[in-house]
Amino acid sequence: MNRLPTCCAPLLHHWPLPRPVPGAILVSCPFDPALLASDDFSRAGIEQTASLQRSVAKRQAEYLAGRVCARAALMQLDGRDYVPGTDEDRAPIWPAGISGSITHGKGWAAAVVARNSDCQGLGLDQESLLSDERAERLAREILTEAEMQRMNPSQVGLSVTLTFSLKESLFKALYPIVRQRFYFEHAEVLEWSADGHARLRLLTDLSAQWHHGRELEGQFCLQDDQLLSLVSV
Repeated sequence: MNRLPTCCAPLLHHWPLPRPVPGAILVSCPFDPALLASDDFSRAGIEQTASLQRSVAKRQAEYLAGRVCARAALMQLDGRDYVPGTDEDRAPIWPAGISGSITHGKGWAAAVVARNSDCQGLGLDQESLLSDERAERLAREILTEAEMQRMNPSQVGLSVTLTFSLKESLFKALYPIVRQRFYFEHAEVLEWSADGHARLRLLTDLSAQWHHGRELEGQFCLQDDQLLSLVSV
């Protein structure tokens, strides 16, 4: 029987975001790389690849925590015991008929899953809130010119962090569908509000369905200095 790794706190089956997504399950888990034990992979029943064996404790702990959350979410969704592997493009390999996304940040990991009949794509991303000073330095790498002009100068840290996170979530949601990479300049956040609602627009053609001008909804929440965003298709 699979057990919780020593580096992971008990799993949370919850929905911290402002609006539920019908059919979607989210599981999260605090973790501490300092508590990683040598037998944590075998304890959890999760394969430790050669590259993971060579990686630092932080990478091993965040991988473990993310996969533990993903397996628990799939178990809750349809009762299957399945740990997503990693594809050549580093994306998680989900079972047929399932959409999912995994994220991990500072001491916290989460996974969200749904049947394809409910969600064609899911993108989940967690980021630590940038300071205003760091956000100002990074803004032009992340924001389009239109986004720069719309940015509230009193919320630079939040605006840049949120734009980065939403675009990461958008990529995670659409990449499994279009199988085409795109970057920060290929999408824009049109608007967002304090209640956790956001709207995005594609600025490039990815497929006949996902074309320049196509708009999508996103959502987000703040937990202390951590921001979580989700784009669901």
